[in-house]
Amino acid sequence: MNKIITDIKALQEETLINLKNSKANNTVRAYKSDFKDFELFCVQNGFDSFPSEPKIISLYLTHLSTRSVKMSTLKRRLVSIGVIHKLKGHYLDTKHPSIIENIMGIKRRKGSIQIGKKPLLINNLKQIINVIDNKIDQEIKRLRDRSIILIGFSGGFRRNEIVSLDYEDLDFVQEGLKINLRRSKTDQFGEGSTKGLPYFDNSQYCPVISIRKWIEISKINSGPLFRRFTKGLKLSEKRLTDQTVALLIKEYLKLAGIDSKNYSGHSLRSGFATSAAESGAEERSIMAMTGHKSTEMVRRYIKEANLFKNNALNKIKL
Repeated sequence: MNKIITDIKALQEETLINLKNSKANNTVRAYKSDFKDFELFCVQNGFDSFPSEPKIISLYLTHLSTRSVKMSTLKRRLVSIGVIHKLKGHYLDTKHPSIIENIMGIKRRKGSIQIGKKPLLINNLKQIINVIDNKIDQEIKRLRDRSIILIGFSGGFRRNEIVSLDYEDLDFVQEGLKINLRRSKTDQFGEGSTKGLPYFDNSQYCPVISIRKWIEISKINSGPLFRRFTKGLKLSEKRLTDQTVALLIKEYLKLAGIDSKNYSGHSLRSGFATSAAESGAEERSIMAMTGHKSTEMVRRYIKEANLFKNNALNKIKL
């Protein structure tokens, strides 16, 4: 009997571990962050945040709408509240009519158009690389920063994917560089994927050549590919954070005299997809590089790329 009890306890512990690992750490942190905002709303208004009920959730969503919160954020908060309830063993009907009808009403009144960050297109990409080459005196910093930006754009990487790369993920071949991506946002179970970056005709903007030079000067032969500097620009063992990618883009845009307000780390990824679409790349080849599982976002990039190319006004002569 004791053995059976021990086995059940072990199974329960294993089950808890499985539940905790069913979602990526970043996803769980986002859920918790969203739920904290809901908890604050409940405390301020005398409601119980846990377990909650649809009419309270509906009031919270209305509260968010009065604060000019984006529809995408509003929907994410709803998902987070529902997930936290499930993880703690409570059922919450997030599709209750009082919630769904309220969301529909908010959409009608406020609209749901999403204004995303600007894509970093070819001309601006070249301007950034030119600025780095001309204004950064320290070669080690110059090669690190230009490699981050070139590889991020050319591979259609998410910013967390860039900083997660290790030396062991690189495979230089005759045609260029193979990059083994061990895990990504859309590959939560770590099946992995491989991206191929060919050599560019213009060596100044070639990510493969830039990475080769970065490895040579940094003498990195294992571990994190992109690392932090300590005082005196000494290379540390610590991996860069994904926020660094966004900060570098904004820093060099400013140096190039470009307003950086509407750019972010995602601008590299969206810039690749938009530029590839402008150049006539097929939807499936763009998705193969970016790793998008759904065509919805890629088609949005293609639509943006064709905004002027296939414009009916081009047929009108004035």
